Amino acid sequence: MATYRQIIDHVRTECGLAPKPCWIAHVLSDHGLTYRNAHNRVDPNSRMHPCPLSKRPAIEAALRHFAMI
Repeated sequence: MATYRQIIDHVRTECGLAPKPCWIAHVLSDHGLTYRNAHNRVDPNSRMHPCPLSKRPAIEAALRHFAMI
């Protein structure tokens, strides 16, 4: 299991963009890989910064690289 820092570094070197950790969490939760909500989340049913559809393929590619999905 890779850390968020490793995923961010991989996406940055492969695609030239730096994803936000909340984008990574959103993609992971869409694949059923999160087990709880963050302790500081205001509303458990909505996201403040959902992952943009244009950034999603790069994050999913990094997760596949680390064999997380």
